[in-house]
Amino acid sequence: MIVLMGVPGAGKSMQGRMLADEKGYAWISTGEILRVLVTGKRRHEMQEGKLLSDGEMIRMIDKVLDLINLHEEFVLDGFPRTLKQADWLLDQAHMGRFKISAVFHLVSDESVIRERLESRGRKDDTAEAIKVRFDEYNNVTLPILEDFKKGGVTIYDINGSQTPKEVHKQIIDSLA
Repeated sequence: MIVLMGVPGAGKSMQGRMLADEKGYAWISTGEILRVLVTGKRRHEMQEGKLLSDGEMIRMIDKVLDLINLHEEFVLDGFPRTLKQADWLLDQAHMGRFKISAVFHLVSDESVIRERLESRGRKDDTAEAIKVRFDEYNNVTLPILEDFKKGGVTIYDINGSQTPKEVHKQIIDSLA
C-alpha cells in the first residue's frame, strides 16, 4: 500500500490517479468515496469542512479494502486523517493484512492550496471550510507522520507546490 497524505488541495487525488494509471494499481480515494456515498445531514456537515468520525471512516475503509486484492500494491488517498485511524491502519499492517510500502506527504504552501481549492469550484471549498480543513490538518493529521515513523513506515516529503508532472516524477523516483 502506498499512502498519500497532505492538506486538502495538495494534489493527493490527482497523484493517486496518475500513479494508479501508470503502475496499474488500485486507487482508493476516500474523498471520492465520501462524495458518492455520504448523504443527508452528514453530507451537509462534510461540505462545511467537518470530518466523519473515526469509527465511520474505519468501517468504510475496512469494507472497501475487502473489495481489492491486498497482496498487490494499491494507492490509498486521504486516509488516515487522525491518530486513531493511523493506529488502526498500522495494526492491520502488523497483523499482515497488507504492507505499507511508503507514505508520500505532499507539502504545499498555504497560498497555493487556497488558490487551488477556490479555483476548483466545489460547494465544500468555501473560505470557512478551507480554514477548518487547514486547522484540522495541522492539529490532527500532521501528528500521524510521527506515528507512522514510530511504526517503521517510510515517509517521503514531496513538494506539492510544483506542477503535477513534477510531483509525479518525485513520487516515481522515490519508488525506484
